[in-house]
Amino acid sequence: MSYTVTAVSDPRRLRDFLMLPFDIYRRDPNWVAPVVSEMRRTLDPKRNPYFATASLQLFVCYKGKTPVSRLALVINRSHEKKFGVRAAFFGFFEARPDTSAVSALFGTAEKYCRDQGAEIIEGPFNPNHYSEIGLELDGFETPPSFFQPHNPSYYRDFLELAGFRLSYRFQTMRNDDIRGTILRRFGGRPEPAAVDGYRVRSLDTQDLARELERIREVNNDAFAGNWHFLPLSRDEYLFSAKYMCLVTRPDLVKIVEHNGEPVAVLHCVLDINPLLRRLRGRVGPLKYLRFLRDRKRIRTLIIYTVGIKGPHQHTRVHQLLLQAFYRMARGFDVLEATWVSPDNIPALRAAEGLELKPDKHFGIFEKRLD
Repeated sequence: MSYTVTAVSDPRRLRDFLMLPFDIYRRDPNWVAPVVSEMRRTLDPKRNPYFATASLQLFVCYKGKTPVSRLALVINRSHEKKFGVRAAFFGFFEARPDTSAVSALFGTAEKYCRDQGAEIIEGPFNPNHYSEIGLELDGFETPPSFFQPHNPSYYRDFLELAGFRLSYRFQTMRNDDIRGTILRRFGGRPEPAAVDGYRVRSLDTQDLARELERIREVNNDAFAGNWHFLPLSRDEYLFSAKYMCLVTRPDLVKIVEHNGEPVAVLHCVLDINPLLRRLRGRVGPLKYLRFLRDRKRIRTLIIYTVGIKGPHQHTRVHQLLLQAFYRMARGFDVLEATWVSPDNIPALRAAEGLELKPDKHFGIFEKRLD
């Protein structure tokens, strides 16, 4: 039976693109189905401000009339301007265990990228550097935590057969008894206090729009030199933070100010994946109420981001953030940290102090087109 790769250009093809994972993972008890309406919002260039400076093309490969693999391709002009390379970023890659389907899919994808002048293909990015990124390399037998991708083990083989190589590797870290660690090692530490003009406080939900802008400004400064980082516009950050209050609480977001100016942010979230798994990709009023009820029982905390503006990175800010974190984390059983790079020595030292151990590993793959 022949394979046909089609660019998504109508509602039926888009539905095939969105629903393919539900078929691939139907027997995988660890898979967490994405909320379909949110995927539609994310992949709609008219609604997602990220695509103001980036192009998006979705592809579906059919075996006869049956969808068997899919891929999204993004070319970001801002990335080319900052890093000097015209890269195409792939994401939302899914495929049945069918090498011919993947070969046809990437053959079409590479032709598209070359036609767009791309020099390299990198991914997975779903769809950008501040979304879910990477391919899961191990730990397939355990469920993913919030913001972690999950995929079959054979996906790496497919990428390598298509000519991709592992170019960047990172890990998540985990402590299954963070309360015990905090009480044993830091139980006698003082509560956070104002020192040297610095003070720490929680997120103010009564002024949420301004708070989000403060967080955006801190993170854009703090992560400016990070791998592949592009500063987020105000519209991009508001778009990505639309459901932030469903995955965190005000006391889990700490802002450090220096003489009234925000200079650092510690952003932790709840592992809501066990609740998302029950939704099975669909949200309704009753499911939403159950989600809000059960969220109160979540015992796993995730360190999402820690950002400190450059001029304040070697000051008392670290002490204030740690003290605030100790107080926060002792109310949970499990602690996880996302996206720790093996060459980020300060992050690894901080993780060691919290007795975090490597958990799962993820990779970014690339292929040169020249």
